[in-house]
Parts: sequence; C-alpha cells; structure tokens
Amino acid sequence: MERRDKINYYLDIAEAVSKRSTCLRRIYGAVIVKNDEIISTGYVGAPRGRKNCSDLNYCVREKLAIPRGERYELCRSVHAEMNAIISAPREKMLGATLYLVGFEMPGMTYIAKSSSCSMCKRTVINAGIEQVIIRDDEENYRIVQVSEWIENDESLEGIRGY
Repeated sequence: MERRDKINYYLDIAEAVSKRSTCLRRIYGAVIVKNDEIISTGYVGAPRGRKNCSDLNYCVREKLAIPRGERYELCRSVHAEMNAIISAPREKMLGATLYLVGFEMPGMTYIAKSSSCSMCKRTVINAGIEQVIIRDDEENYRIVQVSEWIENDESLEGIRGY
C-alpha cells in the first residue's frame, strides 16, 4: 500500500470532520495543525443548543435564493473555520495551517475553487493562522498564504461571494 502524503492525510481528516455538518447547502470540515499536531477541528452547524437546518429540513438562505457568499447574517450555521478557531487557543494557532474541505449538497461533490468566506477570512487572519490548504478534489489542493488575504482585501473592492 502506498503511503498517503501528509497534506492529503490532513485533508482526509478534514473531510471526515465535514461529515458531522448539518447544513443543507454546503458542508465543510476544517482541521488546524501546527508542528504535525492537530490543534482543533470544526464543521458547519448551528450554535450549540439551537436547531440545525438538517433538523428543520430547510435552509433560510436557500428559501430566499441568496447567492453563495452573501447575507451570512441570515444563516443559522457557524462555519467550519470559525468552529475550529473557537475551539483552539490562539497561541497554538500562531503560524499554524488550516486544512479545509467542502462539498455541495445534495450529492457530496467537491466544491471546485472553494475558499473561505469574507467573515472566515477575517477570523483566520486574526487567529494568526499562516496558511490555508483547500481541497479541490480527492488528490488536488491549493495552498493559500493568509498574508495574501491581508494584502488583497476584497472588501475594499466590493467583491462578494467566493
């Protein structure tokens, strides 16, 4: 058996974490790693104690036909990146890598060219995470330096979605 490369190993773990997601539109899993140690994990779901969209059998943003990347204040869920960051001490996230995997629902197809939303980008920046590795398909991924998100601030240009 051929040994899995380390990046895809951590992306595989993020993919497994995503299976706990409760969103009906898109599910994501995130894993924060530093020095080959998993610091925390996160998936998409409603705040603790609130009903999930999967329990309600509807998505408010979908009912209102809100495009991807817009009007997150109407979403019931906390994103995977945020849930992972909430569960980790900041000193362990400084210089860490966040691994991210996302799927379109229904059908569990990889989201091509996915990225963190603008709110999650800001959260990742403030957490001190150094890079985000995003899976495009089972074998391929992109490495994003968080410094690029700082330098290329899409909010100044009015860019929406991702």
